[in-house]
Amino acid sequence: MNPKIFKPNSDLANFVKCFWTLESSIEETPKRNTIVPDGTMKMIFHYGDLYWHHPENGNSFLQPRSFLIGQLTKPYVVEPTGKTGTFIIRFHPNGFLPFTNIPLKEMENKPIPLKELFSEKGVKLEQEILDAQTTSQRINIAETFLLELLKSKEVKDRIISSTIEIISKHKGQLTVNELSKQVNSNRRMLARKFSSDVGLSPKQLSKIVRLQNSLKSLLQKEKTSLTNLAYENEYFDQAHFIKDFKEFTGITPKEFYGEDLKMSLIFDSKK
Repeated sequence: MNPKIFKPNSDLANFVKCFWTLESSIEETPKRNTIVPDGTMKMIFHYGDLYWHHPENGNSFLQPRSFLIGQLTKPYVVEPTGKTGTFIIRFHPNGFLPFTNIPLKEMENKPIPLKELFSEKGVKLEQEILDAQTTSQRINIAETFLLELLKSKEVKDRIISSTIEIISKHKGQLTVNELSKQVNSNRRMLARKFSSDVGLSPKQLSKIVRLQNSLKSLLQKEKTSLTNLAYENEYFDQAHFIKDFKEFTGITPKEFYGEDLKMSLIFDSKK
């Protein structure tokens, strides 16, 4: 595997978290990968071979050549068909809002083809990025496209941005009531704005951030006490930790040890 992460243009830094590429040979690519929810939406371009998606209902299908994946609230299992070559635009939790008129909640756990999002402009974007020969060319094409869409768009909601920063700073360990107080917002209003701007509730994003923090701890230590890990991340008890862990990864913490999910964490392994 050869993952690389690139920072966006400063004009896009409030919207795009990073650009990310992954290239590997057939031998290097694991048979299946579980993508764990991380609170961000991603625009994905496969310039290598395509990937299968294996949903819970068993109706597997080949992913489009390029698409946007909405907010994930459960594990997303994919399987390569050959050599991997992938370019990804990873947005901040509320970063994709200015680029679409489709309610974010309707995109949850779904791959949305670019033509559905941007009509013929999406088809043109896909072709240009797939035809590009280098990552720098792909980044330049993507930034030009996104900056053009940003013209005449509203800036991001200050309260939502502040809440996301607080959730990240406190590693998802604050309650929604505590978040509401810190940003001086009514709890119901905050939940409504989150659903519109992020596609998740404040509670869902907090759970995802806290779980991602726990996963990193597991990857960075050869052995750890699951009980201590649960309390370090302020879970009520170990049972609560295991429940959330399985909800977002599809397996228990004990089953986690090994290589299976390392690729799933690559999105948050570097800032």
